[in-house]
Amino acid sequence: MSRYAPYAESLGRIPVEDHEVSLLGSSTRYWVYGPQDAEVTIVIVHGYRGDHHGLEPVIAQLPGIRWISPDLPGFGASAPLTGAAHDVAGYAAWFRAFSDALGLTGTAVVLGHSFGTIVVAQALTSGLPTPALILINPISSSGLEGPNRFGTFVTVAFYRLAAKLPNRVGAWLLRRWIIVQFMSSALAKTRDRRLRRWIHEEHHRYFNGFATRDSVVEGFEASISTDVSRFAADITVPTLLVAAELDDITPVRAHYALAELMPDARLTMIPGVGHLVHYEVPQLAAEAIEGFLVERGLLHGTAGESQNR
Repeated sequence: MSRYAPYAESLGRIPVEDHEVSLLGSSTRYWVYGPQDAEVTIVIVHGYRGDHHGLEPVIAQLPGIRWISPDLPGFGASAPLTGAAHDVAGYAAWFRAFSDALGLTGTAVVLGHSFGTIVVAQALTSGLPTPALILINPISSSGLEGPNRFGTFVTVAFYRLAAKLPNRVGAWLLRRWIIVQFMSSALAKTRDRRLRRWIHEEHHRYFNGFATRDSVVEGFEASISTDVSRFAADITVPTLLVAAELDDITPVRAHYALAELMPDARLTMIPGVGHLVHYEVPQLAAEAIEGFLVERGLLHGTAGESQNR
């Protein structure tokens, strides 16, 4: 029996290249999807403990866009940083260096997902220019104050325990099947059994792709150290927020508050889904992105899947 892969066929029709660049002591791997002559280029920063695969379901819906998707340092195929700390400032400095190295600064639209929304917010307020910003499942308020307080308490305690244990024991604990399954089960909201099973498979396949115990623990501390609202007033570029009403990490009211704080923001609230918009309803995320780019005059015509046919 073939493995259920809901977005593989669409993604398979998009050209992709694999590259590598050295930045701040990290060998950063990145992937380029779509046509080289695309009207719009979007550069991505993925979420905590993820890698470039996470946003591929959204990429699959918009083959007419050129996407550049690196693995964060210390995750996926990218080495940990040695020239900066694994904190928000360090990741933001890495992202600015990445954008400069690839000639994307000031021309590519910036997209962040989950923890990546904090990283790109810090990068923009530290001087990274971009024509527009897209935040999917933004961390709009402190990750310590989300709707699932008990789950947050347990998660924080778990990572801090892993940090105190001997290195090998801590890494072993962080990679346990039950830990990944607990996270995936808590975040997935779909009632489609096949889709839910596929989401769990994706998390088990990629969630443990971190380089070291220290880099993953430092990344976790970074993810709860601040949120996008701290940077919001200083982000003046046109911004699209794609949020979800069942998000266990950020309450709905915080997304509306974030939109009010930002000088030029548009909020799309997706019902019936949580923190996994990119897995459960990538078509809706893509529609919001395409509409935003057209509205802002950055895209003319369509970038949707019809271009693949």
